[in-house]
Amino acid sequence: QVQLVESGGGLVQPGGSLRLSCAASGSIFSITYMGWYRQAPGKQRELVATITSGDNTKYADSVKGRFTISRDNAKNTVYLQMNSLKPEDTAVYYCNLRQWALDYWGQGTQVTVSS
Repeated sequence: QVQLVESGGGLVQPGGSLRLSCAASGSIFSITYMGWYRQAPGKQRELVATITSGDNTKYADSVKGRFTISRDNAKNTVYLQMNSLKPEDTAVYYCNLRQWALDYWGQGTQVTVSS
């Protein structure tokens, strides 16, 4: 089993920044990628960003230029630096890890962007 523990969510004003962290532990052998998804009230869960073990990254168009995903392979930890936050970024953010075609999810962390 794989466990994912997220941290770093909270309340921030528009234009502000937050940094999310996700630490993976357990039966980790060969990570395909790690990433972040988000789900706003009444909406489907959507991709925010992913990063492979080779540091190839992918971003949703809505966050390009504002969010940066990175990872520390030695710590099995992935980060999401979120800058220039907008009210529409408000959502529960979920960490995702894919290993051997299996997906693992964190419990989610709330990000609220509001004045």
